[in-house]
Amino acid sequence: MSTSVDRRSRKRLATRQAISDAATLLFFERGFDHVTVDEIAEAADVGRMTVFNHFPRKEDMFFDRDQEGRDVIRDALSRRDPHVSPVETLRLLAHRLVGEQRPYVQFSTGSQTFVDTVEGSETLKARARAIRGELAHLVMAALAETIGQEPTDHFAHLAADLLLATWSVAFLQAHRIFRETKRAEDAKSAFLTIVDRGSAGLKAALAGTPYV
Repeated sequence: MSTSVDRRSRKRLATRQAISDAATLLFFERGFDHVTVDEIAEAADVGRMTVFNHFPRKEDMFFDRDQEGRDVIRDALSRRDPHVSPVETLRLLAHRLVGEQRPYVQFSTGSQTFVDTVEGSETLKARARAIRGELAHLVMAALAETIGQEPTDHFAHLAADLLLATWSVAFLQAHRIFRETKRAEDAKSAFLTIVDRGSAGLKAALAGTPYV
């Protein structure tokens, strides 16, 4: 039974990845708004309903690593060293993700195409804004939980909003630098410098609270 379940799970994951890969290629080539779900299904060699079984919205095929990013943040806070503050834990997480070359903090021709595709679609820009809001809510709840506060704690809310603002600015500025220089190391350095400065400001804003 277990082997059968594992096989089905692997097949399902492989199908999902094939759909995502086919969709991403089409989005990059023609722009998100000019690609239909039927075209994605044909490119992935699956039925239209199979696409929707894996991705309820077309945007989900583009932001297919969204859940992975959420899990990484939540896991970092839930497993944090009790001697390291929540804010510092997230600063260190940014450094670790860059060091591990995770896809969502890479600065390359491929990631630049990703950013350009978002900027070329009002639908994707709207979804990106929504994801940022959802992430802020997740971070707020995770920060509060890690120190035993209520999810609605106003300091957790402040910390989450400042953190997402910092990471957003760092991400966009790093990509701007890569676009201009084509030097990934310069982009990484800029990303982490902004994260570090933002974290310092966050620590100052939350001085005297358990978050720092």
